[in-house]
Amino acid sequence: MISLDNYKLVLASKSPRRNELLKGLGVDFTVRTKDTDESFPIDMDPFEVAGFLSKKKADAFFPELAKDEILITADTVVILDGAILNKPSDKKEAFEMIASLSGKVHHVVTGITIGSVSRHITLQDSVKVHFKALTTEEINYYIEKFQPFDKAGAYGIQEWIGYIAVNSIEGSFYTVMGLPVHLVYEELKKITLLTSQFES
Repeated sequence: MISLDNYKLVLASKSPRRNELLKGLGVDFTVRTKDTDESFPIDMDPFEVAGFLSKKKADAFFPELAKDEILITADTVVILDGAILNKPSDKKEAFEMIASLSGKVHHVVTGITIGSVSRHITLQDSVKVHFKALTTEEINYYIEKFQPFDKAGAYGIQEWIGYIAVNSIEGSFYTVMGLPVHLVYEELKKITLLTSQFES
């Protein structure tokens, strides 16, 4: 169990999926958001980008963070053949992204930064996702029905396309959804243990 009686937990994310997953850990938190620059060095290893961006998001909040607040930021990237698939700008780009994933294996990496102004850590979790071959009709149905324009790689594994397209995953389902809750839990538990040590 996690007891954060001496801290206020802040989730810095607009994602309803991250909100839902953090609630599942049974902790109280508030949501605080701001628009941040999500650019990254063009020569950066794609597998390091999610952690880099989660830290970048956290850095935007740290100057205004209270001493008793614990911040959580996150970023998710979809990687296919060494290239990052960002959020699609329109239906055409969404179709192209999903069609490129069809019948292939891709990686999803979610990075998190968690902690206070004085002590924080950035972690990443990587998952392999195996997609079956999709028909044009299936891709168009998903895009029309679910409008996945706010999702990296143009899909949400928890939605219809995840039911029919994902043959298997190697790693955490929740990391693909956008928050590696197992890592969040372990870090919050460490904070709880540190607090109890200071109090004893």
